[in-house]
Amino acid sequence: MTEHSTDDAGPAASRHPGTVAEVFLVFLRLGLTSFGGPVAHLAYFRDAFVTRRRWLTEKAYADLVGLCQFLPGPASSQVGMALGLQRAGYPGMIAAWFAFTMPSVVLLVAFALGVQHAGNLAEAGWIDGLKAAAVAVVAHAVLSMAKTLTPDAPRASIAAAAMVLVLLVPNPFITVGAILLAGVIGFFWLRSPEAGPEPKDAFPVRVSRGASWTALSLFFALLAGLPVLAALTGAGWAAMVDSFYRAGSLVFGGGHVVLPLLQAETVPNLVDPEVFLAGYGAAQAVPGPLFTFAGFLGASSTGEPSGLIGAAVAVLAIFLPAGLLVIAALPFWERLRGNSSAQKALMGVNAGVVGILAAALYTPVFTSGVLEVGIEALVLAVLAFVALNSWRVPAWAVVIAAGLIGAVLL
Repeated sequence: MTEHSTDDAGPAASRHPGTVAEVFLVFLRLGLTSFGGPVAHLAYFRDAFVTRRRWLTEKAYADLVGLCQFLPGPASSQVGMALGLQRAGYPGMIAAWFAFTMPSVVLLVAFALGVQHAGNLAEAGWIDGLKAAAVAVVAHAVLSMAKTLTPDAPRASIAAAAMVLVLLVPNPFITVGAILLAGVIGFFWLRSPEAGPEPKDAFPVRVSRGASWTALSLFFALLAGLPVLAALTGAGWAAMVDSFYRAGSLVFGGGHVVLPLLQAETVPNLVDPEVFLAGYGAAQAVPGPLFTFAGFLGASSTGEPSGLIGAAVAVLAIFLPAGLLVIAALPFWERLRGNSSAQKALMGVNAGVVGILAAALYTPVFTSGVLEVGIEALVLAVLAFVALNSWRVPAWAVVIAAGLIGAVLL
């Protein structure tokens, strides 16, 4: 596959700074077409930024994914924020988040404000087509990353062990533990590289140490201070910010993992149980991060704020911790990548990421995209995989085509 020019063979990663408009347009297209959940999002990102645009190398991307898996919050959104920050600074980070997030926010808020006649979108044929496309996209990403990041028996074994652990113990904290364990095994078992990472593997992010510590301090200050502010003021907006900020701060794994905490925070304080379930069903039918479900809940709030203002408050509050943690962690991560002694651990982490993605390929991606739909979905997934892997059709085109085919056949 020719797109593997981004591997160790040469300096494929682009070093030129981009523009905010460039970042916005790329992430807007991803925000409109990235169906399938956080694992699929990471696959779409890899296709867009490693294979096609060469903003960074396969190893740097895997390192970044490993970092964001460690952090609480929506991992795919944090990867997107970091990519925008690397490409166009803080404005690029905001542009990447806004463009990737807003399409699903708009759709869910519209649903909350009255698009009830849409019915049960989760069972629509075009949704089944999009799920089948997600199977192909994730399978393609796992295969491609495995060729680069698990080229030998020790790293392949680490990946397999991580996959087995995550499948046998389905818990978001196990995912973090698997990455940590893979790093420890890599440190003690893998051979040290002869030198530190070459410049082509760098992920240059210009975040000062002061900005990093400020972001980390603000993260903890808000986590501790918002409950006090809500109790002292009794204001509806303060209580809403507190609830959604805490949900975004304390959830590892992102995606569906946040739903139980959101339910505990909002039912019945902000929304009725039936409304919550209706919004959850609609959230399965939109692209982008599942954390945008907060927009539906904020717009549906029975108190104040609600409507468009409630949606804006909820979305900003649930994503703010993710942005602060990205700014806080990236400088330390980059210095760690430059330490030759840490390279063995990072090699193990990268192998662990491959294993975790492989586990996610089975569940929830394959189980929900094929097993719950039928043989037709399997056929569509295979065709989509061939289009991606052999014909090199862009992922966004495969997603759109699969949705159209699913609307007709599934």
